[in-house]
Amino acid sequence: MQVKRKPKILGTILFYCCWFYLVAGCKEKQTVRPQPQPPTPPVVQPLVKTQVAFWLTNPDLSTVFKRQNIALNFGSITNIAPVIEIDTTQAYQTIDGFGYTLTGGSVTVINQLDAIKKADLLKELFAFDSTFIGVSYLRISVGASDLSDRVYTYDDMPAGQTDVNLTNFSLSWDRTQLIPLLKEILNINPTIKILATPWSAPVWMKTSSSFVGGSLKPEYYGVYAQYLIKYLQAMQDEGIAIDAITVQNEPLNDNNNPSMYMPATEQAKFIKNYFGPAVQQAGLSTKIVLYDHNADKPEYPISILNDPEAKKYVDGSAFHLYAGDISALSTVRNAHPDKNIYFTEQYTVAGGSFGGDLNWHLKNLIIGATRNWSRNVLEWNLAADQNNRPYTIGGCSTCLPAITVIGNAFSRNVSYYIIAHAAKFVRPGSVRIATNMPGNLQNVAFKRPDGKKVLIVLNDSQVSQSFNIKYRANMINTTLNGGAVGTYMW
Repeated sequence: MQVKRKPKILGTILFYCCWFYLVAGCKEKQTVRPQPQPPTPPVVQPLVKTQVAFWLTNPDLSTVFKRQNIALNFGSITNIAPVIEIDTTQAYQTIDGFGYTLTGGSVTVINQLDAIKKADLLKELFAFDSTFIGVSYLRISVGASDLSDRVYTYDDMPAGQTDVNLTNFSLSWDRTQLIPLLKEILNINPTIKILATPWSAPVWMKTSSSFVGGSLKPEYYGVYAQYLIKYLQAMQDEGIAIDAITVQNEPLNDNNNPSMYMPATEQAKFIKNYFGPAVQQAGLSTKIVLYDHNADKPEYPISILNDPEAKKYVDGSAFHLYAGDISALSTVRNAHPDKNIYFTEQYTVAGGSFGGDLNWHLKNLIIGATRNWSRNVLEWNLAADQNNRPYTIGGCSTCLPAITVIGNAFSRNVSYYIIAHAAKFVRPGSVRIATNMPGNLQNVAFKRPDGKKVLIVLNDSQVSQSFNIKYRANMINTTLNGGAVGTYMW
């Protein structure tokens, strides 16, 4: 009997030994298993103490609008480097702001972003703090521009019909697309200035009976003036103040879609006999700005300002630079120093080089236009898709936007950085102050309302350049690569 029971006892002993070994082994493994560690936070280099903040963009994209973590402190410097001297005792024009044209196409693609992504983009563009660029000026179109997804005005009628009482006037498209977006922007920056520009009158008012070309029929001068008044009042009713309105976009370009030809004699007549008195009678504070075309025809705005009856209604003249020289802005200002100068449009072309466009636009617009009395600088077209759409048939197909929107994402192009180098630092109410221009160091300086000074410098050469910035009796020394732009603030 005992012999028969022995195997059972041995088996039981072996079973418990194996069970104990396995449990102990598992517990041992559990005690030595490494625990997950929290990710190591990135090393953030603390900003060095500096009197001068320095933001840099290099033309090869190696550094793009980035604050440089270097110490720039004023002191005694002895070297042979060129000197840019800041003179706050000589002050020029007050700055209204820097920004873009919010075209109908811009509105379309921005509104395609989801709510979170759109809010991120609008905050980046229009908020003003240490993170964002603080765009302070926008241009919008009265009706469609050539960068809209269709052509329209606010009183389109069937062929052969008119509406002289403007009973069919409606901002219906704007109320569903543009106006809600503008209200979002105004919630971020309530003080942003808005300039409005018509590309065409309703076609029933035009000699061409078409959106393309043609002039405003004389019998409709008064009706068109009331059309623009109804627009300004309707926007005001929406809580959107139009700071200024130009009478006609590119009045000497009748090939765009839409467009309207308006020579200087007709614009003068329209302003002094119809639109100017209508704005005054309506009690509107919107400024009337004339011309809004290339710098090759300074005689156009000068001839209107030479007419005292037209001049009394006009705040100033607006320019583009697809032809002519930026110095023409000073020609007009010197002829009528009591009237303001604005720069309202220039595009960067798709397929252009980042460095080339950065150089040309900084030299001619951010620096050139402001040194020639402009109160603002606006780049053409805030946003489009990856094919630079939407645009009308015959509209600009090669206009590269500041922001490219693809699906629910966006990227930044060269005009974003062109404007950022000024808008972030030169706040509305800043005043341009005097500087010299040594060699290839193109530059312009401003004194802000808070007393801070801003200097924007472009190294307009192909080689690195060391130079000094002199303020009062002291200097700092700094260097820019060839084609680079730096904004300095203290």
